[in-house]
Amino acid sequence: MSALKLCLVGVGNMGGAMLAGWLEAGRDPKSITVIDPQPPQPMADMMQKFGVDLRVSAEGVSAPDVLLVAVKPQIMGAVLEGLTSLVNAENVLVSVAAGTTIAQLAAPFSRVSPRIIRAMPNTPAQVQQGITVCVANGGVSNAQCDAVSDLLAAIGQVAWINDEKLMDAVTGVSGSGPAYVFHLAEALAQAGVSAGLPVELSAQLAQATVSGAGALMAQSDLSPTQLRENVTSPNGTTQAALEVLMAADGFPKLMERAVAAAAQRSEELSKG
Repeated sequence: MSALKLCLVGVGNMGGAMLAGWLEAGRDPKSITVIDPQPPQPMADMMQKFGVDLRVSAEGVSAPDVLLVAVKPQIMGAVLEGLTSLVNAENVLVSVAAGTTIAQLAAPFSRVSPRIIRAMPNTPAQVQQGITVCVANGGVSNAQCDAVSDLLAAIGQVAWINDEKLMDAVTGVSGSGPAYVFHLAEALAQAGVSAGLPVELSAQLAQATVSGAGALMAQSDLSPTQLRENVTSPNGTTQAALEVLMAADGFPKLMERAVAAAAQRSEELSKG
């Protein structure tokens, strides 16, 4: 991977997290070119410190081995139009924009039958604890998939799928999923207040409980089901709460509806 020439377009939250991860892992800064006309100042300072080549446009930039575009979906089309000189029949274009299909990503580069990987990370990538799901078009080689996996591992776990249609469900589970967890912490804190706890204490308890349980699950070899069962004593307090949450119209059905709604919206957005 260290020999690859990489061009990163956009160093906002996601692109910046990836760049920081690469540099922290010891990737050669001279192998990286960044294109961003207005990078956040902390990112500009970091790039200057490490000697990363920062450009305001693709003008004068030679085609890289991997072109990774990390811009918002709303401006993806305009950005891709300015990158036509960087895409050829041999390199690979990677997008981390939600709701932008492989066909949409390929449209500006149809003259060269581009190799494209569509990737869906999530916001815990900002602390290198995310998960990114990838799907490639037919031209991408196994070596390119491996190289992109290595790059994306800087922000967390990487998984691959073969059917792009599954990306809508991926969006509903992991792409939007962090918001569900944050809302769980909100709801748990409010429930504590309703039960009589002071607001600040209840918020502290809820946030520490959610983050701690997540850390335990990440570090344990046990399944979420087994971890839940381990903390549930027969006829105890946790069982009483779970009988409410796991009722026929409870949390599982509500989550199923939530994920379905997110997946449906993702499909609608990808169709424009």
